[in-house]
Amino acid sequence: MSLKIHVPSLGIGVGVTVAVIVIIFLFYGQNFTMKIPLSETTQNIQNASQKIGFDIITGNSSPMLGSNNAPITMIEFGDYQCFYCNNFFHNTEAGIVENYIDTGKVKMYFKDFTIIGQDSVTAANAAHCAQEQGKFWEYHDILYTNWAGENTGWVSSANLMQFAKQLGLNQDQFSQCMTQEKYLSVIQSSVSDANNLGLTGTPDFFIIGPDNSVTKVVGAQPYSVFDEIFKAKLQS
Repeated sequence: MSLKIHVPSLGIGVGVTVAVIVIIFLFYGQNFTMKIPLSETTQNIQNASQKIGFDIITGNSSPMLGSNNAPITMIEFGDYQCFYCNNFFHNTEAGIVENYIDTGKVKMYFKDFTIIGQDSVTAANAAHCAQEQGKFWEYHDILYTNWAGENTGWVSSANLMQFAKQLGLNQDQFSQCMTQEKYLSVIQSSVSDANNLGLTGTPDFFIIGPDNSVTKVVGAQPYSVFDEIFKAKLQS
């Protein structure tokens, strides 16, 4: 897998960068048209108008976190080694979970955009292996809780097995899944989705409202940014 230049959180320090996208589609999986209004505060994804499958945003993802009936869907493209992804997890995600996911207003998915190094792929595979035993989000959390820098070696086989043990996972099943790199194709497909969307850094987010409008948020923006978007979409 080729590596991309890691350009995290371009919006931090220079204001909020969002692209509001109007999606026209009938059912998930069908093609739709993205229309992206261009201005100084919007970011083009590839072209101002393009036809892509809806799965490019929602496919090859984690299991859902939250209620299936939640009116808003949020998808994060992230890398477990990413400094700014780790900041988002510690500084913003808990507030979103407490105020929007646990209250049934938002459901969330995580998609792999492993752009930093091989350890990013290994960590992503471990999270999917934990998913086999119903512990994806718990493993996702424990990875960020034990984050120790980019390409510093903290994503070691010993550490990943220890995390699995802490979560009470079946060690043999987890070890076999890791050895086989069982979810490599899912990870590669998710990275391909990110590339097709024109993403260049992590984390990036797509927030889909009840009216199927999509807002793209670039970077580990503060809770207030997501809060404002959620409130606006709930009123739409």
